[in-house]
Amino acid sequence: MKSITIEGQLRTGFGKSATRQLRSQGLVPGVIYGGEKEINFTAPAPALKNLVYTPSFQLAEVVIDGKTYRTILKDLQFDKVNDSLIHIDLLELVDNKKVIADIPLKFVGVSPGVKDGGKLVIKIKSLKVKTLPKHLKENIDVSIENLLLNENIRVEDVKEEHYEILNSPRIPIASVTLTRQLKQGRSCCYPCCCRSTGCRSCRCRPRCSQSKEVNFFRIKPTRSAIQPERVFCWLSPIFETVYEIPDRWFGKYWKRICTYPA
Repeated sequence: MKSITIEGQLRTGFGKSATRQLRSQGLVPGVIYGGEKEINFTAPAPALKNLVYTPSFQLAEVVIDGKTYRTILKDLQFDKVNDSLIHIDLLELVDNKKVIADIPLKFVGVSPGVKDGGKLVIKIKSLKVKTLPKHLKENIDVSIENLLLNENIRVEDVKEEHYEILNSPRIPIASVTLTRQLKQGRSCCYPCCCRSTGCRSCRCRPRCSQSKEVNFFRIKPTRSAIQPERVFCWLSPIFETVYEIPDRWFGKYWKRICTYPA
């Protein structure tokens, strides 16, 4: 597992004035807890950039007066005005003592749903786990090779040895959703029996009005004809216009279309 080394010094002055003076010198105050005692220290702001501004999980070895402390990042505080780092909290690792950490997720493989035109939506980028320090690692691998369209992976699907996952098991981690283009492609087609012969053989209605087989006067203005999350369209050779009416505006605009055709 990756680790970075930070050179720090013991902090002697406390209070508002001492803290402001430290920050004016480019130093960031911090604290190390979780071990035998708390250690207040200061470190240069540039030395903390590789630990703070990174999406990966890594250890921080803080060297203070010749002694090295193995720690992980626990909390950060930023200035509300200029967004600069003003305080850092580190948790010291003890061999036989379990720690709680946020481990990033790494999605492995290619989803069949993405190959079919879907979009991979990542909803959680890390998991909160409880484990021993020796089992900490950079990321948790999550396979998406069996993720199909309109399916998702939940926290309960992640099986990691030596890890106690603290997130709710029913929370979705990632899913493959239909894109707008794919939704239109699915809704704009005939039923299976009419894809080759059209509506003249069995006189059934197409799922969308982009076919010229639609007869405007045979469409009944009923709300049952509109499916949720879809737009109902009419295309008539007489009016030569496509009317798009969402479900919530159906009754309001149906009368206007019949009264004032294009």
